[in-house]
Amino acid sequence: MSARLDEHMPIKVAIVDDDEGIRTSLAALIRRAPALCLAGDYADAEAALREIPRRPPEVVLMDINLPGINGVECVRQLKAAVPAVQFLMLTVYEDSDSLFNSLKAGASGYLLKRTASARLIEAIRDVHNGGAPMTPQLARRVVQYFSKPSHEASPVSRLTPGEKDFLEQLANGYAYKEIADRMKISIDTVRSYVRTVYEKLHVHSRTEAVVKYLRG
Repeated sequence: MSARLDEHMPIKVAIVDDDEGIRTSLAALIRRAPALCLAGDYADAEAALREIPRRPPEVVLMDINLPGINGVECVRQLKAAVPAVQFLMLTVYEDSDSLFNSLKAGASGYLLKRTASARLIEAIRDVHNGGAPMTPQLARRVVQYFSKPSHEASPVSRLTPGEKDFLEQLANGYAYKEIADRMKISIDTVRSYVRTVYEKLHVHSRTEAVVKYLRG
């Protein structure tokens, strides 16, 4: 029963950005987009930390460079308070540290502010459906950031061919629904792969799973 029963309900989206012009533009974009609705917009982390736990949205667009508490720390605190909320970083920063720290804090996706409007709307829906939207270049940078020589036997060797194929699709940035289509399997089978792969690799997120897989 769960999320699929709410399939036709609009996705509630909140914005956290100190630039009033950007907040206004994003708010207008969300209001115009089918099946999205604006749940609030906040100029700083303090306001977001106060209000979002009271009326949790489903997705938060989060800037990094905020006055006072930065966006990464804001995500960390909000994720602890409202773990079901998905966070999509929307920033100008392309460096590995900003990307990695955001994902470690609990963000599910990471996009640049120059991202086209249509792609941003798609990313909001993607992250709501369990995806982790980011460009392949940024995803590979996460892998490089994590990469360290290891002499331990890789848990990847215990995966079945189907599980490896699933991880390959994840590494290429596809959402769960797209993976189901590409592998010609049901969405329930995809969810089963998620559970078994996470268990075998001893990970708790899509990003960790992809990193372990690509490191072999």
